[in-house]
Amino acid sequence: MTFRWGILGAANFARQQMGPAIHAALGNDLVALSTSSPEKAAGFEAISPNLIVYPDYDALLASDEIDAVYVPLPNHIHVEWTLKALEAGKHVLCEKPIALKAEDIDRVIAARDETGLMAAEAFMITHHPQWHKTRDLIADGAIGELRHVDVAFSFNNPDPANIRNKPETGGGSIPDIGVYAYGAARFATGAEPVDLAARLKRENGVDTFAHVTGEMDGPTGRFTYSGITSTRMANRQDMVFHGSDGTITLHAPFNANVFGEAQVLLRRGDETTVYRYPGVNQYVLQVEAFARAAQTGADYDCPLEFSKGTQAMMDKVFEVAVDMN
Repeated sequence: MTFRWGILGAANFARQQMGPAIHAALGNDLVALSTSSPEKAAGFEAISPNLIVYPDYDALLASDEIDAVYVPLPNHIHVEWTLKALEAGKHVLCEKPIALKAEDIDRVIAARDETGLMAAEAFMITHHPQWHKTRDLIADGAIGELRHVDVAFSFNNPDPANIRNKPETGGGSIPDIGVYAYGAARFATGAEPVDLAARLKRENGVDTFAHVTGEMDGPTGRFTYSGITSTRMANRQDMVFHGSDGTITLHAPFNANVFGEAQVLLRRGDETTVYRYPGVNQYVLQVEAFARAAQTGADYDCPLEFSKGTQAMMDKVFEVAVDMN
């Protein structure tokens, strides 16, 4: 049975990545879009020629033609439209961050449980095999005792009109990409932060640079953490897990096959093993995993409870942060 998708709003990211991924995913079909702009709709119709275009979000949610919705709306209305979609009887995959406070995710969890529908944050990296390999290597002791995790994620976006630079829409580097810098460490290690410090630079009410340091603790033991996110620095993304006996390095940890080829480099002494994943589309894998979970109840690698933990770490960063400017 085909799993039918609708998209709330004609966001560029939805047109460039998620729309094509839904169309390409086995057993899934992009059948509907809500937008009042014929020009924006045209880009999606090129992906799915039989697309039904609704003039507003409510009209799409009322449709019997779809099983699930993907929500790529601005951050500050993610919870609102996720709840509306669940109330309308639709499964929901919502862009990250699904909320701006961890406590708000409780409302989504409650609605998910009450309706029996699938709801999740679109944290796509948990579906990429490079992250499953990394998690397995750490758990199997491939680098010995984990001592430190280091991550950097940045891009340069100075446009004041961009929603990522507006406080009223939940902008800033931490909501936009901190979810990766913090969530990836949690996913790979199973650890949670126990002590954090942070230094921020802000412009117009949003953070444009954040340096977070501290300790995390979990099944791998306690280790130190250092994470940098910025929306005012040149493109960079890499992550290193540093153990007593070796290191694991990911050079395209978040935007695999866009920033670069997904590779996991395991170094032990003079020996390096490279695990390569050319051509793997993590967005397609995410769509297929979501549909499978919605239709069969299969386990899902990024349940809302995991997303709440990452948001709690983001909340803590803001709580302890000291401004640099």
